[in-house]
Amino acid sequence: MGKTLVIRNIGLILTGKIEQPILDGDCVVAKDGVIDSCGFAADIDAGNADTVIDAAGVALAPGLIDSHVHPVIGDYTPRQHQLHWIDSTLNGGVTMMISAGEVHMPGRPKDIVGLKAMAIAAQRWYENFRPSGVKVLAGAPVIEHGMEEEDFKTLAESGVRFLGEVGLGSVKDGTTARRMVDWARKYGMQSTIHTGGPSIPGSGLIDKDVVLEAGTDVIGHINGGHTALPDDQIVCLCESCRKSLEIVHNGNERAALLTLNTARELDQLHRVILGTDGPAGSGVQPLGILRMIALLSSLGNIPAEIAFCFATGNTARERNLDAGLLEPGYAADFVLFDQAQHAPGATVLASIEQGNLPGVGMTIIDGIIRSERSRNTPPATRLPTVVSSR
Repeated sequence: MGKTLVIRNIGLILTGKIEQPILDGDCVVAKDGVIDSCGFAADIDAGNADTVIDAAGVALAPGLIDSHVHPVIGDYTPRQHQLHWIDSTLNGGVTMMISAGEVHMPGRPKDIVGLKAMAIAAQRWYENFRPSGVKVLAGAPVIEHGMEEEDFKTLAESGVRFLGEVGLGSVKDGTTARRMVDWARKYGMQSTIHTGGPSIPGSGLIDKDVVLEAGTDVIGHINGGHTALPDDQIVCLCESCRKSLEIVHNGNERAALLTLNTARELDQLHRVILGTDGPAGSGVQPLGILRMIALLSSLGNIPAEIAFCFATGNTARERNLDAGLLEPGYAADFVLFDQAQHAPGATVLASIEQGNLPGVGMTIIDGIIRSERSRNTPPATRLPTVVSSR
C-alpha cells in the first residue's frame, strides 16, 4: 500500500494551466508521490491518509520550475564558492531545475570523450542524489566541433535528455549547430541556445540569425544572459519561430518586458517560460523565480495566476516534464504560499501584482514535505500545518 497525502482547507488552487489558471476547490490528494485528485473535500475520497496537511487558507500551486541553471556537483557551486544554494532555492518555492550545462566545472573537458563522460556522470549523480529533495535534471553537454551523430545517440541511450547552451562551446555558427541539434532531436534530446552577448570567457555573441538557423527547442535567456540583443532582433525571434521564449532573472529586465509584451501581442503567452541562469557572475538567486513572477505580473500587467504558469505549466508542456501541472498523474510537487505579512494588496495575487513577493510556507516534492516556513521569503501571514502523519 502506497503513501497517501491529503492537503485540505486550501484557500486558492493554481493549476499551472494558462487556459484555466485557477481551480475551484479546497483539497488535493496525492498517492505514491503522484497527484490523484483535486477539487472540493466533500467530493474527494480523502480517507485513510498517511499525512494530512491543513493549509489554513493559503494558496497552493505546482512546485516552481527553474528552466535554466548551471549546477556542478551536489549542492555546491564553484562559480560562487557557495554551499547549499539548491536548498536555498527550494526555500523560494522551486522544486525542479533544468541544467543548461555544467559549464562552471573546474577543468571542464572539451574533448568529445571527456564531455560525454562528464554529461553522463552529471546526469547520474543528480539522479542518484537530490539536494534537499529538489529534482535537478542535469547532464547537459555543451556541443563542440568534431561531434558526430553517434555521440548524440550514445548520450541519449545513457539517459542524457538535454543539451547545454549552444554557443558556450566551440560551435557558434548556425549551420553546424543545426546539424547537431537535429541529431539530438532525432534521439529525443531537447536543446537550448545562448542568446545575446558573451556571458563568460569562451562564450560569444549569438544573434538572431544564428538562433533561427540553429532551430533549438528553447531560445535560452532571450532577454540576455546578461547582455540582450537589440529590440528588433528580440521581436524578430518572437515572431519568426514557435520555440520556447525563456526569460531569466540574470538578464535585462527591459528586454524581458519587451519579450512578454510581444508574446502577448502574438497571443502566444504559452511559449513564455522562466529561469534564473544562475549560479552566475551575479550570484545565486534563491528567490529568482518568485521575483520574475512578481516582476512580469506587476510591470508587465499580467494577472499573477498567469505569471505562475510561466514557471510551472508552460515549462512542463514546453519541456515535456511530468511535473508543473495540477493534474492527476503528474508529480505531487507543490508550493504553499500566502501574502507576506503587512504587504499591501487585498489578496495574495493582488499583492504579487503590486510587485511584492509572497511568503512560502511549505514545499512538497513527490508527496513528501521538504521544507516548511521559508528562511528566505518574507514571512507569510498564515502557515500550513501538519495535522497528522504516520
